[in-house]
Amino acid sequence: MYAIVDIETTGGKYNEEGITEIAIYKFDGHEIVDQFISLVNPERDIQPFVVNLTGINSKMLRDAPKFYEIAKRVVEITQDCIIVAHNAMFDYRILQLEFKRLGFPFNRKSLCTVELSKKLIPEMESYKLGKLVRALGIPMSDRHRASGDALATVKLFKVLLDKDVEKNIIQQAVKTEIRKKVATRLLDIVENLPSATGVYYMHNVKGDIIYIGKSKNIKKRVNQHFTGTNNKSKKIQKQVATVTFERTGSELIALLKESEEIKRKKPMYNRAQRKTVFQYAMASYKDANGYIGLRIEKADGRKKHITTFTNMSQAKHVMFKLTAEFRLCQKINELDPSKTQCFPYTIKECNGACIQEEAVESYNKRVQEAIEKYSYQNKNMLIIDKGRVHDERSAILIENGIYKGFGFYSLNYQVTNTEVLKSIITPMENNRDVQHIIQSHLRKKNRFKIILLP
Repeated sequence: MYAIVDIETTGGKYNEEGITEIAIYKFDGHEIVDQFISLVNPERDIQPFVVNLTGINSKMLRDAPKFYEIAKRVVEITQDCIIVAHNAMFDYRILQLEFKRLGFPFNRKSLCTVELSKKLIPEMESYKLGKLVRALGIPMSDRHRASGDALATVKLFKVLLDKDVEKNIIQQAVKTEIRKKVATRLLDIVENLPSATGVYYMHNVKGDIIYIGKSKNIKKRVNQHFTGTNNKSKKIQKQVATVTFERTGSELIALLKESEEIKRKKPMYNRAQRKTVFQYAMASYKDANGYIGLRIEKADGRKKHITTFTNMSQAKHVMFKLTAEFRLCQKINELDPSKTQCFPYTIKECNGACIQEEAVESYNKRVQEAIEKYSYQNKNMLIIDKGRVHDERSAILIENGIYKGFGFYSLNYQVTNTEVLKSIITPMENNRDVQHIIQSHLRKKNRFKIILLP
């Protein structure tokens, strides 16, 4: 759990400042679950430059509560939380200073979104909150007021959690949570999980990830692990201390995220999924008469294939479907073994390329259209799908046929502006596994929106 904080102060000499406004959003890593916003009477003068910057003056604070009157609420909302702030050293110091004046020790773990941003989003022009969120296409209001700045920090922190592919932020929070729980029953773990699409992470008592999975219903899938009777399920049940999760909204992004993170983290109970073998592939060739044919062959990592398949049954299903959809020839595509014309020609479902009745140019044009549909080779495009909440969308970036990564956006500006788009995309590795995942989803899903990029 995180307490995302922003504080406005009087300014003045170091360790003599007072709080004029405070905003705290309690954030569970997915959504805001509690909040506290208040003006504060600092019982001291406000520096003129601060009045000009924030618009907060002494007259506004005359009837505001003093810090000792809100101190209990601050303690309660930050209890068992990691303090998160943009320049956390400042906000955390001011909180400790105010509690010290009351004779009360205030100790929490803290994270700084400036430092995290420098690490996870390098090469940004500026890491000042206003400029940084603008560069990421994050909407912001009430700049230099505690509530507006804290809310922008929540949205920035969400982006940073997405970009933290090593899961260092989550694991630090998990270790904090586990230490507070002597023993967690499996039923309690399941109770706190959503019935949503995403990726889940099982942690042991040290906070280490021991298993990663994806599901269209995280709660249901984790419950299956906890009620399973096979050896792997029993070992997981014995070792799991907590389960964290990330909603993706999109099943395709859940698959891509799971594949990437299993390879990156190498959890002990994901051995079978660390390396996936796609045995068959679709390739093209040119026959003696100049017709382009498509065939199924053994997958070879050294070759560029149109698309890949997990097994021969899947490969044949797709080949027959493609051949029928584009009125191609079963014989040229090596699906019909006849010596003369193919069978579909006799029922007028083939234009006669098998006996050279159709012009090579018109036939090959349809083959190229089929290849275009079933492959994203050399394409620059965005695959748009569902987001994690109703007003959000996900975007997968393909550049020159290479998978670059994915991100989430709520404004069209974020995907139409190239610089903003690249900043919200979390970079991911391009490999045969992700190529297979994307191609197989493009084959069978018609709900994706494709945006072709220049």
